[in-house]
Amino acid sequence: MSMSNIIAQMILEMMQDAGETEIQRNELAQTLGCVPSQINYVISSRFTPEQGYTVESRRGGGGYIRIARIKYDKGAMLMHVVNTVGTAIDEATCRAHIQNLNYQNIVSQDEARLILTATSDKCYRELPPQLRDRVRATIFKQMLLNVKG
Repeated sequence: MSMSNIIAQMILEMMQDAGETEIQRNELAQTLGCVPSQINYVISSRFTPEQGYTVESRRGGGGYIRIARIKYDKGAMLMHVVNTVGTAIDEATCRAHIQNLNYQNIVSQDEARLILTATSDKCYRELPPQLRDRVRATIFKQMLLNVKG
């Protein structure tokens, strides 16, 4: 298992009970035998708002990084994602949103599969590249607005 996977797994385990955790980057790096920048990389790539997390940090001697899973009801979560998307979204960011919505049971496995298919780059091959992310955003938001409550 890669060091990034080990770090992410450890953070997820720390979050298991309360849905949030507070870590000290240097302590965690020392415990795992890695450099602190690896902790930063994992947090910035795997604990993003698109994936359903908030990250708050405080610098200094008693500094910490607090990571929490965003908690919304189904309707609020869907509207949060719709409002976050804006006028354009790339395939990777769209996929992260869909996976997070499925993980939080906001959309079913079947709904997630359909939305992933409708927003994949394969569907937009015939469009000029400068339009693809705008069309994907429009379709993605419309699909989310029609998810059954």
